[in-house]
Amino acid sequence: MKKDIILAGVGGQGILSIAAIIGYAAVESDLYLKQAEVHGMSQRGGDVQSHLRISDSVIYSDLIPTGKADMIIAVEPMEGLRYKSYLAKEGWLLVNTKPYLNIPNYPDLEALIGEIESLPHKISLNADKIAKELDSPRSMNMVMLGTAIPFLDLEYEKIKQGVKYIFGRKGDDIVTKNLKAVESGRELAEKNRI
Repeated sequence: MKKDIILAGVGGQGILSIAAIIGYAAVESDLYLKQAEVHGMSQRGGDVQSHLRISDSVIYSDLIPTGKADMIIAVEPMEGLRYKSYLAKEGWLLVNTKPYLNIPNYPDLEALIGEIESLPHKISLNADKIAKELDSPRSMNMVMLGTAIPFLDLEYEKIKQGVKYIFGRKGDDIVTKNLKAVESGRELAEKNRI
């Protein structure tokens, strides 16, 4: 088992929470894990990317080579496309289509979505809208985590344990909302996986 995952987005969108939960599930599954430090401006509004590598054998580098990522989980469309060159031929782009308009010359959204839709292996969704419909607008990142579950080769129960571990100190209501968001993303990915 080997999974190379790139997390892409903007500071404040919850990339570190996604990485922590996947990492928790990997460690609980007795797998090796390497995570690169977050690259970019890990502050609200700056572009951020992180490499997450999981394997049943020793991992020697924490960085994923170009063209070798099994998956990109992008919580923002422009950031997802920024790292498209890292995707393996059979790799999947999982992308939130709601833009984070943090720059004055943000690219044309229609063109970005068109490029995403032209990829052979992608799941695109408005995770912000789904989170709001769940009455949990801050759980967009958990919706995106849910879309990754069918591709992770990790037990869903271990992912749920990770959500409980990461958000447990914030109370049962927050844990429940985040679990619902993960489940919504997982269901959508199962329906749309080609």
